[in-house]
Amino acid sequence: MGLPSFNLLIKNATQAVVVCKGDKVMAGEDQKKLVVLQREENDGLSVVCGQDGNIEDVDYDSVIQAKYNGATFNKVIDATDQVVMPGLIDGHTHPVWAGDRVHEFAMKCGKTTFSKGSGVSPPGSPKKQCCFNGLSSYIARPKLDGKKYMDIHKQGGGIHFTVEKTRAASEDELYQLLRVRLMSMLRAGTTLAECKSGYGLNCETEIKMLRVLERAREELPIEISSTYCGAHAVPKGMSEADAVKDIMDVQLPAIKEMMDKKLLNLDSIDVFCEAGAFGVESTWRILCAGEKMGLLKNYHGDELTPMQAAELAEELGATAVSHLEEISTSGIEAMSRSGTIAVLCPTTAYALKLNIPPARKMINEGLAIALGSDFNPNVHCLSMPMVLHKACVMLGMTMPEALVGATINAAASLGKSKTHGSLEKGKVANMIIIDAPRWEHLIYQYGCHDQMIKHVIVKGNLVHTRPF
Repeated sequence: MGLPSFNLLIKNATQAVVVCKGDKVMAGEDQKKLVVLQREENDGLSVVCGQDGNIEDVDYDSVIQAKYNGATFNKVIDATDQVVMPGLIDGHTHPVWAGDRVHEFAMKCGKTTFSKGSGVSPPGSPKKQCCFNGLSSYIARPKLDGKKYMDIHKQGGGIHFTVEKTRAASEDELYQLLRVRLMSMLRAGTTLAECKSGYGLNCETEIKMLRVLERAREELPIEISSTYCGAHAVPKGMSEADAVKDIMDVQLPAIKEMMDKKLLNLDSIDVFCEAGAFGVESTWRILCAGEKMGLLKNYHGDELTPMQAAELAEELGATAVSHLEEISTSGIEAMSRSGTIAVLCPTTAYALKLNIPPARKMINEGLAIALGSDFNPNVHCLSMPMVLHKACVMLGMTMPEALVGATINAAASLGKSKTHGSLEKGKVANMIIIDAPRWEHLIYQYGCHDQMIKHVIVKGNLVHTRPF
């Protein structure tokens, strides 16, 4: 009988960021309780990955050496003076599209003044809350030369502009654009990304986008959790009722047929519950139809307008709601009762000059916070470390809370926390190794993360190494 063989051994790490032990989600104050193993004198940390792509063991070097004496490893990484931690999980992206919107970014770039204020913006107020280290002390007031998101959308720009370009693009053109974006995410430490459709708004193009995601799942080293988001906007020339009927009677049946034939793998369904898009009743109908297809209810809510989308989450038993810049106190309480995860996107509030989602109040009320980049033509951010930094600076989250939001809680928002989001035996071996003395440097450093992230590992395989 031969010696036991394993795929990968990481050894000599200064820290191993386990995140949690046995938790499937970390809510409220528990989000501060990050589990980190620290090097003790000459005894560093090791991680063993099996041939099945899962984590076999995490422990001190001395323990691993004794336990796996005589075992062979396909690859060994010496992580001396480095930190091993779970791969980051991006809980909200829109990565399949053609046609950038840099011209619209220029339209939104009006001057902004800052003045002392209470840091509390009433619903519908043009005042924007700025939160630094949890202390709201300044209010930003965009001047009139900066156009707002829905103004651009109503003029035929925004989502409609991208829909036009995406409909015209071939499947291969969309794939080549997606490939570049996903590989950029991977180099910035993202090993699992939630990826939506939503720039088709008709059956043909929505399925084209989902097929592109399916190809990426098969060909690229990054993991993908696919979401159908055909209810991203009401198509030109349609009423909301017309759009709902098309989704219910045409798009969802066609997608279900492809899922039944194993041609598409989807995890979630999303609706943009927003004034000028889909109201609460339409959102309810579409999400419930998706649930019957086995899809998780994971939708946009209370982003630009208070819609009581968070209250709806309790009634629906939704897995997650994203954005929540305009969430109400009753909405926070409803999501806390239902255990619905809040997926916050600080880059969106930053880029669109929106109210800051009240992360501290959510945590105090017992919510679980996940994080996402909201990468899309309107918010061009491919870096989860930058999202983590903004979560701390803008949302007032602590560094442990932010990392939990981009690991175990982001996994939970996708229904994957049993298999992803922490360094625990039996979980998928998605990891990053950073060239820094402590894990906090991943958040502390603002930009240039390609210099800090030395290795990216997906399913126990080394898929990216810093070239210097």
